[in-house]
Amino acid sequence: MTEYLKEYMKTVQQKLERCRNSEELEEIFLEHKDKIAFMQHERIVHFLVTMMFAIVLAVFMTAMLLTENLMMLILVTIIIVLLGFYIKHYYFLENTVQKMYKVYDEILVKRRKTDDEKRNS
Repeated sequence: MTEYLKEYMKTVQQKLERCRNSEELEEIFLEHKDKIAFMQHERIVHFLVTMMFAIVLAVFMTAMLLTENLMMLILVTIIIVLLGFYIKHYYFLENTVQKMYKVYDEILVKRRKTDDEKRNS
């Protein structure tokens, strides 16, 4: 997903720079709205999974403290590592969706300029 998003962001910026007419801009706009919706869904799913791992970590840490079992320590360590990766990925998704909002705003500005140019010509 990380590479997919990085590639998409690069592609949409290139399309915006090369865009010369309102039809191309409208196509970019519609595609970008769909991608934002898709990534928002992805972000919510990853948030829920991250929170689930945090809850599971809390449960197993409590169990470890109550039982003083070495196997629990190993399990807690594994969960902490997994949680770290989920947090890192969620952080990436969150920041990328924020960048997508900024690109969306850029598209809206460009649409307004294009519409103004059409009315003035």
